[in-house]
Amino acid sequence: MTQTHTARIALVGDRSPQVASHARIPLLLDALAERDRLVLDAYWIPSEDAAAEDAVRGFDAVWVVPGSPYRSEAGVLSAIRTAREEGIPFLGTCGGFQHALLEFARDVCGLTRVAHAENEPDADDFLIEPLACSLVGHEAAVTVEPGSLAQSVIGAEHTVERYFCAYGPSRHLDTLRTHGLRFSGHDEDGLVRIAELPGHPFYLMSLFQPELSGDGSRPHPMVRALARAAVEHASREARFSRPRG
Repeated sequence: MTQTHTARIALVGDRSPQVASHARIPLLLDALAERDRLVLDAYWIPSEDAAAEDAVRGFDAVWVVPGSPYRSEAGVLSAIRTAREEGIPFLGTCGGFQHALLEFARDVCGLTRVAHAENEPDADDFLIEPLACSLVGHEAAVTVEPGSLAQSVIGAEHTVERYFCAYGPSRHLDTLRTHGLRFSGHDEDGLVRIAELPGHPFYLMSLFQPELSGDGSRPHPMVRALARAAVEHASREARFSRPRG
């Protein structure tokens, strides 16, 4: 019999039936359990609740899902910071990608005044700003860097992905690189579409929405990789917490 593996995952975002990726996630969780024997015990954490200090502690993975603007930017940033600092496997998609870059810029790089244009349209210094050409409802090619986590997960150096986004990273990218962030996927114009954090057990972000790949019966490789990382985290935690006789 094939062994079934279980892990607890926090889905951070403001769940809504109007967000296509939110409706798709239960199908992906079912497919992971049926196809890969990776059972994720999922808990939705609204952005306001994510502001609590222990909101995502004890989980085996954190997935900041699409659906920005979130009701609480601070809550989302707090959950991301906990996952980054405490080595919890992390996936940020679309709005999750944008806010993970924002958290890194502020808390690691010291760029405390950078802003997300969707959240603070009157700010002076945008890290995430309106895209020159909105990607809402579009598919686009992405080139993935060889030797990156993204390449090992996706299994190819070229992929076509679905977007539902009008904002992306622009300024301060060199500063983010200098402090350790890796931009491992770019579109045909050379603009950043995937990022990751080397040295972290699993920390991956995409501006596209892997939730919307296919019909939901075969989870995108990024989603499957997060599930595997979550199960590995759960197994590791169980070993360390096992009483010694």
